[in-house]
Amino acid sequence: MTQLQIGPHTVRPPVVLAPMAGITNAPFRTLCREFSGGKGLFVSEMITTRALVERNEKTMQLVHFDASEKPRSIQLYGVDPVYTGKAARMIAEEGLADHIDLNFGCPVPKVTRKGGGSALPYKRNLLRSILREAVANAGGLPVTMKMRKGINDDHLTYLDAGRIAVEEGITAIALHGRTAAQHYGGTADWSAIARLKEHVPEIPVLGNGDIWSADDALRMVRETGCDGIVVGRGCLGRPWLFGDLVAAFEGRAEYAKPSMKEVALVMRRHAELLGEWMGDEARGVTDFRKHVAWYLKGFSVGSEVRRGLAVSSSLAEMDDLFDRMDLDQPWPEHGADGPRGRTAGRDKVVLPEGWLDDPWECARLEADAEADTSGG
Repeated sequence: MTQLQIGPHTVRPPVVLAPMAGITNAPFRTLCREFSGGKGLFVSEMITTRALVERNEKTMQLVHFDASEKPRSIQLYGVDPVYTGKAARMIAEEGLADHIDLNFGCPVPKVTRKGGGSALPYKRNLLRSILREAVANAGGLPVTMKMRKGINDDHLTYLDAGRIAVEEGITAIALHGRTAAQHYGGTADWSAIARLKEHVPEIPVLGNGDIWSADDALRMVRETGCDGIVVGRGCLGRPWLFGDLVAAFEGRAEYAKPSMKEVALVMRRHAELLGEWMGDEARGVTDFRKHVAWYLKGFSVGSEVRRGLAVSSSLAEMDDLFDRMDLDQPWPEHGADGPRGRTAGRDKVVLPEGWLDDPWECARLEADAEADTSGG
């Protein structure tokens, strides 16, 4: 069984839950961690540096960790080196987490049009300044980063960004094998992960993109030589995937094939945990609605029940709908596995005017570039 070293933290097996806005909150991390037997690294939702420093109420709830979460991992999104440094110092001094990850992977237009996310590494000196401030202020906490290949195939940044990361003391890099232009469409380029690993042998490189099963994870490691894998969309509606990943890396082909009844029990627990975390059952069940289609993918469930679960607002309503389902259904042979979540690409990346004119210009970005959106 292989392992991943993130500063003083040994991650065994080398499996990481990718930050996903609105998804990887404390309840979902709890489910994934339970299925993994506590093995792996589970990263928080993306936290904007300015919101953290200003102690935004919603943001402070998002940095809550269950007592059983070790190590605690926060992903920061920022475009301002000063605020990034302040946020890193706050995390270190107040003991908010044990590991900081930096987001340079978000491809969402409202972020890239401001120069943030996957657009930012094109400005090499700005990237260097942000990394330098984060590492200098982290108080010895390991700082990692997640990024994409670049803006598009004509403006690739990942090799330069990887070298800058090594020079500025970043502990590990995760690469999503897509450009911002691809968004979540097409196929992830695993060969780029292999090239990055060859380019920065000094630190661990983690691969991300199109890991839909434990076998995909093993194949990525074999084909790229990466030091670990990062799973995002593949675990949507399937927190038990982390149990599969642990089994695969430990050499056991013991993959979960839950029945409809078992899936329904996980769905209910997920909604219940959300309600406890939010302090309101109705809010928790309402927030859970986004997960319904992912959990039910491939199962034979009537449209009326599906619609009911997608608008339910109490655990009692959910229980009633579960009673109307064929809970004896086995795991579907077709349709339940494979891609899930967003799969669309984009023809164009929206960028600030003149953004591509000079890759070395240390651009200063507006405060509203720090948008509360996906971790990419």
